[in-house]
Amino acid sequence: MPSSLLVTVATETQTEAVAEYVAAAHEGADVTLLHVVEYTEKKTSPSRGGRDRPDGWYDRAEKDAEALFDLATEHLEDSVATIDTVIEAGDPSTEILSYADEHDVDQLVIGVRKRSPTGKIVFGSTAQDVLLSTTRPVISVPLAEA
Repeated sequence: MPSSLLVTVATETQTEAVAEYVAAAHEGADVTLLHVVEYTEKKTSPSRGGRDRPDGWYDRAEKDAEALFDLATEHLEDSVATIDTVIEAGDPSTEILSYADEHDVDQLVIGVRKRSPTGKIVFGSTAQDVLLSTTRPVISVPLAEA
């Protein structure tokens, strides 16, 4: 069984699904919860609050990430050995893959939702990018349909 897991958290629904899976299937693991704030030039403009303003979009995104970490921790704290939290900024699939490589994690855990073929083309898929670009084992946790 893997001892170090990189668990991505993005939304409340996805966070609950991956945390419940890890709590049930990976007791005693060392878990890193990773949230990636999608960082683009458009979002860094002063009119959007910039990255350095305490009332800007990035500050709100960090607070949202902390709420997701708290939610995941509620599910995990009684079953895993350690929980670390990390916020990265950039392209989600790039940041997930980079973190996994830099920290030599044993396995990745990601939540996946069903998308139409058109939705995949138009919006892309972080999960698909990660699955196709890593040599590490990846557990994809299906999300309940809304």
